[in-house]
Amino acid sequence: MANRLSGSRSPYLLQHAEDPVDWYPFGEEAFAVARREDKPIFLSVGYSACHWCHVMHRESFQDPETASLLNAHFVPVKVDREERPDVDTAYMRALVSLTGQGGWPMSLFLTPEGKPFFGGTYFPKEDRAHLPSFKRVLLAVAQAWREEREALLKEAEGLSEALWRSLTPPPGPVPQDAEEKALRHLARSFDPEWGGFLPAPKFPQGNLLLYLLALAWRGEGEAGRILKKTLRAMALGGIYDQVGGGFHRYAVDRFWYLPHFEKMLYDNALLARVYLGAYRVFGEELFLRVAQETLDWLRGMQGREGGFYTALSAESEGEEGRYYTWGAEELEEALGEDFPLARRYFRLETAPLVGEGGRRVLTAWGEEELRKELGEAFAPWRAGVRSRLLARRRRRTPPDLDDKVLADGSALAVRALAEAGRLLGHQGYLAAAHKGVRFLLRTMGRDGLVRHTWRAGALGEEAFLQDQSFTALALLELYAATGEWPYLERARSLAEAAWEVFRGGGLEGSPTGAKPLPLPAKEVEETTVPSGASALAEAFWRLDAAFGGDYRKRAQALMEGMALWLGRHPQALPGFLLVHRLLEEGTALALPLPSSLWEEAKGLYLPLTQLVAGPADALPGLAGREPGRAYLCREGSCRMPVGDVEALRGEIREVYRGANLV
Repeated sequence: MANRLSGSRSPYLLQHAEDPVDWYPFGEEAFAVARREDKPIFLSVGYSACHWCHVMHRESFQDPETASLLNAHFVPVKVDREERPDVDTAYMRALVSLTGQGGWPMSLFLTPEGKPFFGGTYFPKEDRAHLPSFKRVLLAVAQAWREEREALLKEAEGLSEALWRSLTPPPGPVPQDAEEKALRHLARSFDPEWGGFLPAPKFPQGNLLLYLLALAWRGEGEAGRILKKTLRAMALGGIYDQVGGGFHRYAVDRFWYLPHFEKMLYDNALLARVYLGAYRVFGEELFLRVAQETLDWLRGMQGREGGFYTALSAESEGEEGRYYTWGAEELEEALGEDFPLARRYFRLETAPLVGEGGRRVLTAWGEEELRKELGEAFAPWRAGVRSRLLARRRRRTPPDLDDKVLADGSALAVRALAEAGRLLGHQGYLAAAHKGVRFLLRTMGRDGLVRHTWRAGALGEEAFLQDQSFTALALLELYAATGEWPYLERARSLAEAAWEVFRGGGLEGSPTGAKPLPLPAKEVEETTVPSGASALAEAFWRLDAAFGGDYRKRAQALMEGMALWLGRHPQALPGFLLVHRLLEEGTALALPLPSSLWEEAKGLYLPLTQLVAGPADALPGLAGREPGRAYLCREGSCRMPVGDVEALRGEIREVYRGANLV
């Protein structure tokens, strides 16, 4: 019998629609029932590509005995963290405060007012090692609610007050040593042998890598050393899909060998930008190939309507990684006479085993050796091997696709494809970006805001700060790639709308029109994905290059709102560190049109520069500039104009000593 989740848009919630658990969606109905029946709430937060979420689903939520305990003693609430990122952010901070660690599935017990008093992540069906069974936990919490309620309420109230105090401090001056402090911390935690940051598990942390990339372009050696080692290890390790392109979510080990196999749109959108930029900085063909294969994977996640789907699950045929792993006999059968070389290329004997039957994750640690041995024949040889394995793999049952469209993730993909189209002159990437942004604006836009979720023709009501700020940045990149004026104007209107709508809520990203959450949804860590506030600050800085006005002050104000955390743990806020660098030394490149410099200038990789192009005097950023000349400016003060691209490169090198303009 279907429960209350049967009318959901979310594929994750629909996976639970036939559970014997009497699930409620997150909202006032669930809280009202909890108050009326005097029951605590059990809050379960996960997402469709989460392996351990599926394990707990099979073991506990589909188990009638466990379900009867949940239904008798609690009001069960199920949340898709991707559909409600505000709920996930608020309660994950509470879970970390309670237990010292977080993760998914998130399992929290709340008062009827929504304040947490106990929690964890995955609980097994039966007692296991140091983990109590989920049924044991349910009975213990139910007993505590009956017999020790006063203590639980006191615990919940104290935690809630502490979170509000710590997460809503007043703004202050931005510490000027924030970047230096962050780099010192990153250098200490860097793994010099395998790249990334210790301890394991290791996540790609695309947003952090983008910040390091800007520093490496700038010529800062420590950032370049960390970045280059990390990107090589990730590209050659098992976290990268050597057959189909794109990155899995994280590696469980220090060596990037064994991944959790889910593939997330947001990870790959950010990493495509990192690898393409790294190719321009370091000149390594490996980085270009990985960027292009990842961009092609992104295009494969684009639906017919233009939106980008959210994720691929880790599982197929009931087994994590089954779709992506290989046995030696299967490889030999698929590759024939190329198998001996492929065995060396994939380092098959040392590749990690997964599941039963000797299946292994494919790595590419033999790439450098074979590239030297085969010379110019290496690239076509690898392409042929990859093509045959991809054809063979397509016969398998693929992982489940989370086919909802999230505006923030789609905007990240649009930005990556637009930037790649601009830098590589690739019309296919630009076409995908155009199609994606049209979907965001026409299908997901309503009343001046981009809504967060769309699936199968149904548009959600929620609109978050990240949706607006990420889309504004995607539009600004399309403007830089094409010079098309409507993209710039629409970026401006979205950023303005975000400032007006979300500022009153502390720019926490709560959905419009929703009842405030019992806990603050403040984003104080953004190593994987930029926060909505840092992305909005970056958008304002870029808009300032074109329009002037008070946009720079707004970016600075957003920085000052994060001053406390930039002083405490700046390495966790790379999006804001990038904005800090832009405010300190970012430039505008003004190109009054028509100009013979346009095509060459837009192909330059300039991570600290906003391109401003259009008819002379059409924008404040172009006022008084001569068509056909290029002007490199900082805060309205410009260097001498130049008339050819080599002279422009010279001006850039004068401003950014040590910059790499490959």
